[in-house]
Amino acid sequence: MASRVRRAVNKAVRVLTRPVRRAQGHGGTGPGGLVVEPYRGYGSRDEIFLIGRVFRQSPGIPGEDPDSLRAQWRDLRRRIARRTVAGAAITARFGGDAARTETDRDGYFRLRLHPRDLPGRPGAWQTVELVLEDEPPISAEGAVFIPPEGCRCVVISDIDDTVMHTGVANKLKMLWRLFVEDADSRVAFPGVAALYRALHDGAGGAEGNPMLYVSRAPWGLYEMLSEFFQRHGIPVGPVLFLREWGLSWTHPLPRRATDHKQALIRNMLALYRDLPFVLIGDSGQHDPEVYAQIVEEHPGRVLAVYIRNVSNDSARVEEIVRLAGAVARSGSSLVLAADSVAMAEHAAGIGLITPEAVARVADEHAGAEAAPRRETARITAEPKAPGEAATEATISPDAVADALVSDGTVPATVVVEPEHPAALPRVAG
Repeated sequence: MASRVRRAVNKAVRVLTRPVRRAQGHGGTGPGGLVVEPYRGYGSRDEIFLIGRVFRQSPGIPGEDPDSLRAQWRDLRRRIARRTVAGAAITARFGGDAARTETDRDGYFRLRLHPRDLPGRPGAWQTVELVLEDEPPISAEGAVFIPPEGCRCVVISDIDDTVMHTGVANKLKMLWRLFVEDADSRVAFPGVAALYRALHDGAGGAEGNPMLYVSRAPWGLYEMLSEFFQRHGIPVGPVLFLREWGLSWTHPLPRRATDHKQALIRNMLALYRDLPFVLIGDSGQHDPEVYAQIVEEHPGRVLAVYIRNVSNDSARVEEIVRLAGAVARSGSSLVLAADSVAMAEHAAGIGLITPEAVARVADEHAGAEAAPRRETARITAEPKAPGEAATEATISPDAVADALVSDGTVPATVVVEPEHPAALPRVAG
């Protein structure tokens, strides 16, 4: 057990210190040097968004083996001792446009550019040139994803308890699960990697649908989550965190922050205004409330909502009932599922993924300790009568509540959809 924990600690330290070794700027060479740390961004042919951070980082020791245990622990201390820089000026250039901004009090910068010509091929990650005003100036590179013309939808997914088991917001628990519990099924939900690859590829097989991820975790876990995505073969995409905990030696406790998930999703709806959306979340936290509000505000924009059932708490029933009503009124579909196979089956039925992809999700799920449950409760919304108010429910709240609580356990899958659910047009084959 001791050797297992030692190996896990070494792995964790390597991931946590990776940003220190990859620092763009003088933080690896000069005393108290400035470092620019851009995060993956997203955009369209008309507009791109990029977030990053500027901080001071102490230098390493010239000639020291960066892979030695002593160097790695020193790099960990260097990361903890970083000092954010407020008011630093950053200029970005992309596609013939340029923008200048300054970092906020936590050292973060947010950039928006309007390219005139794309320097790279849509559907691939494209480079954004960054310059930090210093003596001498510091050059860095960011990356943004711009969907290809064949893209047919946008997928927004939560991470915590949706892609991976809970623990993202708890650093020690996530370190343990990611590096000590090496079995994939103990970290990623079974079938989720195959499902997300299928959604990214789409029914056409190479659609390059944007995968945008949101999380309640702090930016400090960015590298750890990138490692998680890579390890499990999940399509990478911009990861948009909702808060900065501000952990440091002088501020060891998390800062309070406002949940901006609704605002983030609204921005994406405006950016990709010609595309339908798929929302994926879980039943354990605030996803049903957030998604219900989005569906009500943007009727017809959300094709389907997939909620991973991770909680049998009856207190969550009310919010899920509200989400079901909002989804049904908009002509969309809601799937409350305990496994990825049920989501894949529904996604194939409305043209989001290929039927063959369902089998791949099931094959990946087959390695899980528990087989997917097959019982399903289906609730079909009744069409509105002529002259009926648009806000009047088209499903019975009692029917949804009964399906959720039934004999005291939540069914494996609850599907709520209108008589004729919205679907993407079939890909010509």
